[in-house]
Amino acid sequence: MTRRTRKIPLWEPGCIPAPGALLDWRDARHFDRWQNLPCALCQQPTPMRSHYGEPVHKACAEDWINAHTTEARLGRFASDIQPKRPRDDDHA
Repeated sequence: MTRRTRKIPLWEPGCIPAPGALLDWRDARHFDRWQNLPCALCQQPTPMRSHYGEPVHKACAEDWINAHTTEARLGRFASDIQPKRPRDDDHA
């Protein structure tokens, strides 16, 4: 019996940007300073990694989201979760 397993993210992804919007990949875990691997989309070397550890240029991921709007909703590429800043909490 074959079991379908979905890749589990290495860390929690945030929102999936709308087509034409930019990914927010500020977290240092997107950058592998030790190894360049071929981008999953263009095959050129990249130190960048998605939330799932997939080697991919940020620009390639944004282009893929624009070209595959329906599939993009499944979360292959997503922005980072942005921590809530204390100044955003205006209870006064």
